[in-house]
Amino acid sequence: MGLTYDDGPNPGSTQALLNALRAGGAKATFFIWGLHADQYPDLLRAEQTAGMWIANHTTSHPHLTQIGEPAAYNEIAGAQNTIRRITGQTPTLFRPPYGETNAQVRADEARLGLTEVLWSVDSQDWNGAGTQQIVQAAATMRAGSIILMHDGGYQTTVAAVPQILSGLAARGLCPGRITAGAGGGAVVTAP
Repeated sequence: MGLTYDDGPNPGSTQALLNALRAGGAKATFFIWGLHADQYPDLLRAEQTAGMWIANHTTSHPHLTQIGEPAAYNEIAGAQNTIRRITGQTPTLFRPPYGETNAQVRADEARLGLTEVLWSVDSQDWNGAGTQQIVQAAATMRAGSIILMHDGGYQTTVAAVPQILSGLAARGLCPGRITAGAGGGAVVTAP
């Protein structure tokens, strides 16, 4: 199953998330805002150094299906360029803000060699969920599930990490890497 964190890097949570994941021996996929990467390049490099998987979440988190072209393409391409400039790596995964996608967004992703990654479990951390609510959402995960969480300064999300990891381990699950599957969609593989 895939642990994912959107919207970072964030000085209020990134390092704490990395510490909690490292303590639990886990890796996660971080979907990065280009503007945040420019503001906090050291935090993005810390994610990379910690062995986390770095992915694209646009430059400024717009509603891509509403802004038209070429603005939508430029949002995705801009984040690609920013992440590449800071890390030396080119992301292969993309999550559209709000999970909003359509044929044009998918065409933009394809032009940039990106695989779209949505989620099967929403932690609701963005909506004020407490730590136990986040842990309970994660408890519904099965092999192959992908959970949406945020690197948005939410201390409830940080506090949930150890409990999520121990709960998954108790069920014989561990976080894995999200990759492009044979059919082009996202799949979770072993760590």
